[in-house]
Amino acid sequence: MVKIRLTRGGAKKRPFYHIIVTDSRSPRDGRNIERLGYYNPVAKGQEKRVELDVERVKYWLDKGAQLTDKVADLYRQAAKAA
Repeated sequence: MVKIRLTRGGAKKRPFYHIIVTDSRSPRDGRNIERLGYYNPVAKGQEKRVELDVERVKYWLDKGAQLTDKVADLYRQAAKAA
């Protein structure tokens, strides 16, 4: 099954997540199919907290991909902002 989920990056105590499309069997930071955006939970000032390609997410959802709970929240926020 194809999932749209987060993969962790960034430094210790300063997380940064990429929103990716991947096979559900691959590890969290493993191989991915496509990168759709990012999520920065510690954004300050003018930094963007969420950047997401909403059209590509819709495309993958039409193909049968499933969102994780956190990505579903981020998707709703990004769709509202767009």
